[in-house]
Amino acid sequence: MISLSSIATSAYTDLVRLLRDDALSGVEGKPILKQRGNKGYWYAARRVGKDMRFVYVGEDSEDTRARIERIEQIRETAKARKSERSRLVRILRAEGMTSTDRATGSILSAMEAAGTFRLGGTIVGTNAFRLYEGELGIRLPIGGMATTRDIDITQFEKLCVALEDQVAPGLAETFSALKFEPIPSLDKPRTWRWTQGGSGQLVEFLTPAFGEESLRKLPALGVDAQGLNYLNFLIAEPIHAVAIYRSGVLVQIPRPERFAIHKLIIADRRRDGAGSLKSTKDREQAAFLIAAMSEDRPDDLLEAYTAAMETGPRWREHISRALDRIPETRAILEGLEI
Repeated sequence: MISLSSIATSAYTDLVRLLRDDALSGVEGKPILKQRGNKGYWYAARRVGKDMRFVYVGEDSEDTRARIERIEQIRETAKARKSERSRLVRILRAEGMTSTDRATGSILSAMEAAGTFRLGGTIVGTNAFRLYEGELGIRLPIGGMATTRDIDITQFEKLCVALEDQVAPGLAETFSALKFEPIPSLDKPRTWRWTQGGSGQLVEFLTPAFGEESLRKLPALGVDAQGLNYLNFLIAEPIHAVAIYRSGVLVQIPRPERFAIHKLIIADRRRDGAGSLKSTKDREQAAFLIAAMSEDRPDDLLEAYTAAMETGPRWREHISRALDRIPETRAILEGLEI
């Protein structure tokens, strides 16, 4: 396993910070905090005609409050930050960090501009795996493990309903501008997948299910989504990441330890069989991340593994059967408990 240079890891950290500042600099209105249950959510409120428009800023945290407190400074330095972002991206490319291909980068950039990730959309699947390079400071393996044409976006249905904000323009309009066509579903009036002619890119929307895996609405994103069990574990407490495209695209991805453990579950749940190519890819990604995190973040890894194993017997069965096929990974996880 090859580590990124200290120059690359430092540049990546700075790029995430600058992009998070930029996400706030373009928001107009007075910051207000709204409580929902035991959580707080920040909005920028401004009057549009006779109505109040609320633009979602983010969940309440020390980091969010600190950015809000210096919002004027952030706005004043927008031009300088863009120049600095471009410089940091050049450094990351020179240091050998994996760039996002043009087709994927253009889609992610358009979805970021519409507010998809600001409103809680989280990239999962192999495109999320590719973005752990900067987060973990390690070079990704070359080959099928990190190759995909699919972009999978997920969001909690309850949060999507609760947010008083929506993407703009709508994602259907965004996809149409990028020459995507909706893929008809069995429930014909509803669409949760789009495909792009020529590139073969596929965008899918998913949401956690707790039992029946049916289509659900995600109002904040303006799309339908396929409900899937076990996704709630994957996308709890997502983190920011940067796709290396142009001057950087700020997105959200799952925590790497949760991604790794979830991949073990999915590898065993595949309807096309545990020995399929997709299941093999799931196990390879899990094994790679677990090996990497066992050295640098063992406590985070142990916490995610323990939480999944304690959730219920089906979770333990899926994880155990997946680990039967990768005994070296089982040994790593069991060694964490000592």
